[in-house]
Amino acid sequence: MRIFALDTNILSYILKKDEPVISRLRAEQEKGRECIIPPVAYYEIKRGLLSVGATVRLRLFEDLCRDFSIGTMDTAAWDKAAQLYAVMRQSGSPAEEADIFIAAFCLIGGYTLVTNNTKHFEMFEGLECVNWK
Repeated sequence: MRIFALDTNILSYILKKDEPVISRLRAEQEKGRECIIPPVAYYEIKRGLLSVGATVRLRLFEDLCRDFSIGTMDTAAWDKAAQLYAVMRQSGSPAEEADIFIAAFCLIGGYTLVTNNTKHFEMFEGLECVNWK
């Protein structure tokens, strides 16, 4: 069964109640598809909300986290991230570390990444991405 991993920007759209993203999320849930929050995306959203004192959105995010599971990264995922970093560095194609961590999480878990930044992830061979925006 296809499991979707929600990138940081998709979580932001959900918190902002972006209708196209919310509609697609509901449609996928109605099909019985599961969604998961990558641990790095959780960190990026939470740190941003805490740093600006966005208490209302923080509560919304915490509610959202009760609806979806938050993934974990085991040694295999961290090893994959290190491998991806090395490949990117050797090829001269830098990538943001958060993107490397999210890609590794998805590749190891077999998740389809939902992102509005597909360009950021196209360099990761084998990573399936979809854009709900």
